Amino acid sequence: MRTVQAVRFGGPEVLVPIEAPEPAPGPGQVLVDVSVVGITFVETQIRRGVDPWHPRPELPYVPGGMVAGRVSAVGEGVDPGWAGRSVLADAGSTGAFAERVAADAGSLVAVPEGLGLPEAAALHSDGATATGLVEGARIVPGQWVLVEAAAGGLGSLLVQLARSAGARVIGLARGERKLDLVRGLGAEAAIDYSSPDWSEQVLRVTGGAGVDVVFDGVGGEIGRAAFEVTARHGRFSVHGASSGRLTAIAPEQARRRGVEVLGIEQLFSFRARMRPWLEQVMAQALAGRVRPVIGQTFPLERAADAHAAIEGRTALGKTLLLVRPRPSRGGGSRERSVPVAFGQ
Repeated sequence: MRTVQAVRFGGPEVLVPIEAPEPAPGPGQVLVDVSVVGITFVETQIRRGVDPWHPRPELPYVPGGMVAGRVSAVGEGVDPGWAGRSVLADAGSTGAFAERVAADAGSLVAVPEGLGLPEAAALHSDGATATGLVEGARIVPGQWVLVEAAAGGLGSLLVQLARSAGARVIGLARGERKLDLVRGLGAEAAIDYSSPDWSEQVLRVTGGAGVDVVFDGVGGEIGRAAFEVTARHGRFSVHGASSGRLTAIAPEQARRRGVEVLGIEQLFSFRARMRPWLEQVMAQALAGRVRPVIGQTFPLERAADAHAAIEGRTALGKTLLLVRPRPSRGGGSRERSVPVAFGQ
């Protein structure tokens, strides 16, 4: 079967299409014919060998952790009712960039009828995480919420969920194309944070008071400046560091400003609730209250281009790999078309 492997640590060019043996589901596992592979920014940093939060995989390795597709076989001890169902599945820390994946049955989440596999894949990690972050931030209707990287996969969902909670949202993005997307998602203001006075613009929009909640996924200088425009008794919620550095806030600074800092460690407690949050956000998508933004898709063999788009900051919303499995060596075609819907 076709896979994509990282043959060494480095830039996107280290991702190489390679043929690999067909997997077989072991006890407690299912075999998933993959239609869609989700990609996260963290995976690009793992590929470079610079991610500080995950152990380096042994080379060569198949990147990716999440797939959407159809269960084609079940292993020993697995409910045979899973066979033929459309699912989201966790491949583990690696192994998703492939035509077929053996996944633990306990990781499966059924995709509800009416929701496309690309949309479900776009919601898998980002939708559940955004739901948890908004819940933890305790947004009160009418409060100002600042979302960094608001045109990204996670940021675009944070904009929509904060709006649903009654917030007045300011989205930060770079370039008019992304700012237009943020406005289209319902943000009251969209500000380009490549402008040297962007934090002053935030203060002007809020009448000088600052924002009540910040969702900080960028870190570095951007995150630090966002903390400075957080209102007294506000919440500063950290969920990432796409700049390469987490926002460092000394406890005494937070106390002096009266700001509650929800640090990156909040994500460690999310795992136990990811499934119900995912089911919740998929239900919202089916009801039309949330729409995942799928900005660009690539075939499996162009995984390097997908990683390059994410790292080059040109990607809108979620970036996905689309896979059309060839017939397995066991006979019988499993190939089928993938219904792609773009959320722009």
